[in-house]
Amino acid sequence: MIRALVVEDSIVARELLVYLLNSDPEIEVVGTANNGEEALTAVADKSPDIITMDFHMPKLDGLDATRKIMTTNPTPIVVVSGSSDAALAFKAIEAGALAAVERPQGIGHPDHEATAAHLLQTVKLMSEVPVVRRWIHREQPGLPPAPARGTELGSETGVLPPTTVRVVAIGASTGGPPVLQKMLAALPADLSASVLIVQHISPGFAEGLVEWLRGTSALPIHLAAQGVRALPGVVYLAPDGVHMGIGNDGRLSLSTDPPVNGHRPSVAHLFRSVASAYGAQAVGVLLTGMGKDGAEELKRMKDAGAITIAQDKSSSIVHGMPGEAILLGGATYVLHADRLASVLTSLTNRPERSNS
Repeated sequence: MIRALVVEDSIVARELLVYLLNSDPEIEVVGTANNGEEALTAVADKSPDIITMDFHMPKLDGLDATRKIMTTNPTPIVVVSGSSDAALAFKAIEAGALAAVERPQGIGHPDHEATAAHLLQTVKLMSEVPVVRRWIHREQPGLPPAPARGTELGSETGVLPPTTVRVVAIGASTGGPPVLQKMLAALPADLSASVLIVQHISPGFAEGLVEWLRGTSALPIHLAAQGVRALPGVVYLAPDGVHMGIGNDGRLSLSTDPPVNGHRPSVAHLFRSVASAYGAQAVGVLLTGMGKDGAEELKRMKDAGAITIAQDKSSSIVHGMPGEAILLGGATYVLHADRLASVLTSLTNRPERSNS
């Protein structure tokens, strides 16, 4: 049984969450808390496997409660909130929460079954994730800011793109937002390639993710739109519920084709299109996440001549996606998350470039 703690100050919402979680035969609600202070006590007393965390609460809000829990009793946390609070929810993810989902609609609402099922699936998946104090918050004075390659595979040490890199394609899932934030914040404003990102995320939270990422990045960050030409130094994030790809003409394409690997948007769809349209003029990056979405397609990008990067195990919350890519031989480089920005900068903004 998965032991769950529900932290929610609204009586109605709390009762709904308890009812939904207890309705699943694999989950048992072992306690509830009305605010963050009560949550800290309950975590110490009950030792839950998973916490559902509200954001707006009296005495101690969800953000501060998450920070303190991850400092004292690290526990998987799923933020349960309205999509209007999405940007705030990502602050909790930055502090150590694993995921954010929209609060399920009440019984009788047309979206009740879908939102309830998504909550239950997320709670069960996240309960399996071993958590520690987040690497992104640890002081690491020994890590130099200069470009480095981390752990290389095979004989490819020192490989550089044979031509100008025009597109950087990035895929991420569980644990991805904090990595994306740190990486984008460290990329230069004059980055010479466009950046395309697929992040697996709950419906309704893509705009909040964009807003949150904009707060620390010098690069313009937008939700992708159909037919928009991808510009150098601009970041495009796949919107909710649609696949994102790119054509030979550099224009973005959005589609509602069936999910790939259970996801829409999928990393696989993006990587396939980039491999086909850009070949060696691309860099592929596969970050932390459950499952295998994008692993085979990262290998496809590599086979097409692209430089490919997989996040290493030590800095991944879940090493599923990048780990699968490494096993397939799809990664040119395996890098700690702290190395990503400097390596991407060295691969794209190369002083020896002779064309633009």
